[in-house]
Amino acid sequence: MAPHPFKILSIEETRLARDVILSLHPDVIVDFREIFLQEPNKELMKQYLEAEHTAQPGQSVHSKRPPRLAKCMYDVIGPDKVPEYNESLIDVETRKRVRHEVVGKEHQASLTLWEFEHLVQACKESEEFQQAIKEFHLPEGFELVIEPWPYGGRDDTSENRRYFQGLCFGQDTRNGNPDSNFYAYPLPIIPVMDAHTKKICRIDRLATGGKGDSLTGKTHSPRILDHCQSAEYVPELVEGGTRKDMKPINITQPEGTSFKVSDDSFVEWQKWSFRVSFNAREGAVLHDVRYEGRSIIYRLSISEMSVPYADARVPFHRKQAFDFGDGGAGNCANNLSLGCDCLGVIKYFDAVIVGSDGEPKEHPNVICLHEQDNGIGWKHTNSRTGRAVVTRLRELVVQFIITLANYEYVFAYKLDTAGGITLEVRATGIVSTVNIDPGKTSEYGNVVSGGVLAQNHQHIFAARLDPAIDGHNNTLLYEESHTAPWDKETNPNGNFYEIRKTIVNRSQGLDAAPEHNRTFKIINPNKKNRYSGNPVGYKFQPPATQKLLAAPGSLQYQRALFAQHHVWATKYQEDELYAAGRYTLQSQVEKGGVHDMVQRKDDITNEDLVVWSVFGLTHNPRVEDWPVMPSEIFQVHFKPSDFFERNPAIDVPSSKNQASVLAKDCCSAGQKL
Repeated sequence: MAPHPFKILSIEETRLARDVILSLHPDVIVDFREIFLQEPNKELMKQYLEAEHTAQPGQSVHSKRPPRLAKCMYDVIGPDKVPEYNESLIDVETRKRVRHEVVGKEHQASLTLWEFEHLVQACKESEEFQQAIKEFHLPEGFELVIEPWPYGGRDDTSENRRYFQGLCFGQDTRNGNPDSNFYAYPLPIIPVMDAHTKKICRIDRLATGGKGDSLTGKTHSPRILDHCQSAEYVPELVEGGTRKDMKPINITQPEGTSFKVSDDSFVEWQKWSFRVSFNAREGAVLHDVRYEGRSIIYRLSISEMSVPYADARVPFHRKQAFDFGDGGAGNCANNLSLGCDCLGVIKYFDAVIVGSDGEPKEHPNVICLHEQDNGIGWKHTNSRTGRAVVTRLRELVVQFIITLANYEYVFAYKLDTAGGITLEVRATGIVSTVNIDPGKTSEYGNVVSGGVLAQNHQHIFAARLDPAIDGHNNTLLYEESHTAPWDKETNPNGNFYEIRKTIVNRSQGLDAAPEHNRTFKIINPNKKNRYSGNPVGYKFQPPATQKLLAAPGSLQYQRALFAQHHVWATKYQEDELYAAGRYTLQSQVEKGGVHDMVQRKDDITNEDLVVWSVFGLTHNPRVEDWPVMPSEIFQVHFKPSDFFERNPAIDVPSSKNQASVLAKDCCSAGQKL
């Protein structure tokens, strides 16, 4: 049976695509980066989905099925040994290449994890770097740890070449535990590798001063770690041990799950249905999201995130990760563990990744699917009879987690019984640290432990929503609530407020306005709610989080133009999936991202539009964020707005939970006075 067009490539399909690429490039070295599904052309896919959802049982829709394409990203290395980056589309059914592009030298391909391994090896082989490390008198029992990082934005002092850099730390090996926290012992040195030669080409030496000190001054002593102190987080090393009074909470579903999964990708739950896929760049993606068969979303994904650091000292103006574009969130996805990352009755989804030789292998448990209770959904007590009816808000969670060096991000799509969809991001992990001289403080961050400065920074996320509210021709508007002026005819007592609605006619960037309760609505102007007379739609309020703080014209600002606004509205075009553009690694300015898309000034009323939601965290670290920060949680809620003709959760059972019991061992009677 042919795979569904949204289903990820199998190991066999991936291997076939690799073999086609190798046959097209004989007598040269082919170094693979990624092979994953190229999603079908949307017009073709719309025809397929229409046929699929209207087909009678047993009726085939094979004739409407679009081509099955594999996107192959790879370097071709000829006699000059200089990699030439290529992107090809392979039709895995005809075994032919249908598109090919040699990407210009002005762009850098996203990184691979084996390039990070090259950096570590280059440091071992570099005499200059080894001598530089010897300048530090590390305590007995400490070993050097090199954490590879993207080079960041290429400034005017660097040639147009591919670089990687390493953040350096000392690790205390005396406890014999390989998980001992090395971030507590930062070293003020960064080796830089030329990726083509695989040699260390420069060593950046870092300032360690505080307020009032020079931006470039080297004020540290050779015994650079003597003022640092242990900060362990693994349970067996935590000072004082872990708590002994926390008792288990178990999540059980004695009758099994309420969801059903078929074809390894099609999910049905509580009137919802959707497809889930996974790719190397975006991680988990939802497709063709429907409620009782009515279309709501064509595609939902996390598109990009940027993490710029605010330390004014060189080279930290370059310290700005694009965690989706630089290396791919999917590549860094955790293999989730039962009973740890997701609780309850869990369904896992696997992915397929490739090595540098293009050989595919399974990437297990990258997505977890489960149900959870989120408190009271709705309740009313009849004051006359005393009868209370209460229901619970049940959610279906599609979750994936990525680890990017020091940080973890937990991404979840939550569909609920009231017809809502919540996009949730949790930031946790370990703050990025640099060394600071004893007794000093800094305006570039907060001292969270002896000798450890946690730098100020931002996390700015961009979600991409391709709506299909009862069809693909939709309109975006925003609605505001304003105090109405006194008027003896219309507002004689001054209590009236007015609602103002503004249609977003052309592609543009817009912002949150909580002072006016600005609410964005994606509507289908061609279909009205029979009671309200309003167009059917879904609404959301963009989180009014701080936008990018880097100064206009700066390298950080130019690279993340998507972070100028909370909301972007664009007209759909093929392959426009990434808020910061296709190529972010070492970029100097955002190209092909939402900022460029809106320059077309497309008419987006009653059109196939895309809405981008930008939100994030300005993270000025606390001591309480050390050694591992508690999760910071961000949510964007998409809720039906005149889409239904009643509360869609009104039919959720109000049954009593029979597993709930009275607490008997917790409480003693208070002393009577």
